[in-house]
Amino acid sequence: MFKTIKNDLPASIVVFFVALPLCLGIALASGAPLFSGLIAGIIGGIIVGGLSGSKIGVSGPAAGLAAIVLTAIGALGGYENFLVAVVLGGLIQLLFGVLKAGIIGYYFPSSVIKGMLTGIGVIIILKQIPHFFGYDANPEGDFAFFQIDGENTFSEILKTINHIAPGSALIGLIGLGIIVLWDKVLSKKGKIFQIIQGPLVAVALGIIYFATTSSHATLSILPKHLVSVPIPEDMASFLGQFSFPNFGAITNPDIWVTAFTIALVASLETLLCVEATDKIDPEKNVTPTNRELLAQGTGNVISGLIGGLPITQVIVRSSANVQSGGRSKLSTILHGCFLLISVILIPRLLNMIPLSVLAAILLVVGYKLAQPSLFKKMFQLGWKQWVPFTVTVVGIVFTDLLVGISLGLLVGVVVILIKSYQNSHFLHIEDNSNGKHKIKMTLAEEVTFFNKGAILKELDSLPRDTFLELDVTKTRYLDNDIIEILEDFAFKAKERHIDIKIISERGIVENPESIVAFFKLRPKAA
Repeated sequence: MFKTIKNDLPASIVVFFVALPLCLGIALASGAPLFSGLIAGIIGGIIVGGLSGSKIGVSGPAAGLAAIVLTAIGALGGYENFLVAVVLGGLIQLLFGVLKAGIIGYYFPSSVIKGMLTGIGVIIILKQIPHFFGYDANPEGDFAFFQIDGENTFSEILKTINHIAPGSALIGLIGLGIIVLWDKVLSKKGKIFQIIQGPLVAVALGIIYFATTSSHATLSILPKHLVSVPIPEDMASFLGQFSFPNFGAITNPDIWVTAFTIALVASLETLLCVEATDKIDPEKNVTPTNRELLAQGTGNVISGLIGGLPITQVIVRSSANVQSGGRSKLSTILHGCFLLISVILIPRLLNMIPLSVLAAILLVVGYKLAQPSLFKKMFQLGWKQWVPFTVTVVGIVFTDLLVGISLGLLVGVVVILIKSYQNSHFLHIEDNSNGKHKIKMTLAEEVTFFNKGAILKELDSLPRDTFLELDVTKTRYLDNDIIEILEDFAFKAKERHIDIKIISERGIVENPESIVAFFKLRPKAA
């Protein structure tokens, strides 16, 4: 693991700067203490990062759970009661891992996964535009279309026009220029520019800019446009920021409902992120999904016990890790260590970082996830790829992450059904047989009730005086609904003077007395 430290150390610093405002912003959007987001980020990096089988995935508090957390805290009677649900949710995730439920992660269509990545890229860009220009009314990490400040994604951008903060906008533009210059030009000039990442230089300049312009009337940056890490007065006040679950409320049925909700949503979001992260991994590693559920469950139990938010693997941080050159889980663990050390030792320095500089980092991350060339590529693959892709992107932008992905999956399933309908059988006219048209129908390897309509339509369209050769030698599974259709057709075929020959593994039979009996005698597929 330490063999890749020259790649992982710079990447971990970039991920740290991406994660810091997101941890705070998601906590704020969730109606939870700010420190709870940092706890989740630290646990997600160090504990989950260490236990996970993913080399580049990064875990932390998830924006997709913010609305659930906000509602649950109020409904359960306080944050301490909610923490019980987080702990129980983690235990349920451990059970999912033991039961091998992670296999679900392998069944998400690639078009939906690519749509998820692109949609997140688009929403990152749209959400960071206000912060980039110094309008910070909505907290970082609120990725829902309808925001907690009463605006939506687009109205917030329009409102930004009248609330541009010159100082924030200036250092944001400088930071963005540095990051792009570093990425496109300087990183190719020498190893020093690969070790020292552009985002780190941009953040350092942001701190210097804030310190040197604090007395300037126009170009200074107000505290509300800076990172806002809680600053404890002493060790006692630092420890006082931790919250602990009230297990006396464990008998409340609503806590168990919330726990199952957290476990299901967090597991689904994690599995989606795992699949997406593996796709952008330059080394094409495959993450063991059951191990990931065990790691996430452990992280959520620990996070809940000490006052942290629910944890999932997060695509924003994971993609930042990949784009910054992360090669192993060391970058994830180090980013968690940096979060821990910084909130203890240098919170005042962190609070000098302009949010607009961090927005510049995220704008680049978003652009790399949603490059225009990807849209063109998906359209070239045909409608069966670009329709689920587009629905997922639009759904994420105009609703939220989970709803958008759900819409994409729904459309993806419809596309699969259409493909299944079209590919259930192959039909062609071979020649004339004893004065009859010979038509050969070859059934696919698996024929289910989804194919019922297509086969029924084909059989009903056969002309009178036809010789039908039904080839099922390659069919490993034939649904009972299809057998019943064939039985009914065989009965009607006599009236239409249609002869039937069935070619199967057992041999050849013509005009069988009972097709149901014939197929039930066939040996089961291995």
